[in-house]
Amino acid sequence: MSNFIKDIKYFLLSLKEKSLLNKLKNSTKKSYTNNDTKNVMIKGASLTINSKTLQTIAQVKENVTSIVAKTNCEPKALLDYVKAANTPVYFLNNADKLLAVIKDEEGLITEKKGFDALYLSLILGLGLKFKTEPMFVVRNGEIEKCYILHHFYCWYSLKSGLPGFDYESRKRFKQYLVDGSDEFTKRLSMAEILSLQEAIARDQEASAYALEYINQIDGSKNVMDKLKNDGGANI
Repeated sequence: MSNFIKDIKYFLLSLKEKSLLNKLKNSTKKSYTNNDTKNVMIKGASLTINSKTLQTIAQVKENVTSIVAKTNCEPKALLDYVKAANTPVYFLNNADKLLAVIKDEEGLITEKKGFDALYLSLILGLGLKFKTEPMFVVRNGEIEKCYILHHFYCWYSLKSGLPGFDYESRKRFKQYLVDGSDEFTKRLSMAEILSLQEAIARDQEASAYALEYINQIDGSKNVMDKLKNDGGANI
């Protein structure tokens, strides 16, 4: 995948998530709080979270940055880190096509229940299970760095205890990606809307980080090219 295509892919994903957050806020007329904050969200206002959650978000970014620096963001090294933290990693031929059946994509697969869990356990040769824990499922062969980084960032957020990764939140998130209508949000309780917003926020944080990484490596490459071409003049 070219750098240009990667830039467009993650930029569009980031825009879509921002649009979802704005649409969700504008469709909410009542005030409410969640378990992690003493602040209130009202129509047209951003969700305000407490200092503990903010610290965790900042710590996730700092820790992932350290891991990326040590591993050079090599997919195998990142997946080895995941396995060392007792999260299963499965390699599966045609993973993208097989996961599309349950409207999922390769990378981090959060908790599944019911038919989705049964299907997942069967294609992975895990027997008959109606509940599966978080795992990584990726295709055999080369994995694009920035793609796996997005999923690694989500996984690290999950392991750090940030909200938005529970079964119901992720299920609503997938539904909202397909149907973000006002009618959909009107059917949700305040607690469900808040959990949905948390799920969107976590994915947006991962997308933003992946975009930031792309910009950094592209910028570094441009500098190196400049140094090779003219000895560093006029950088």
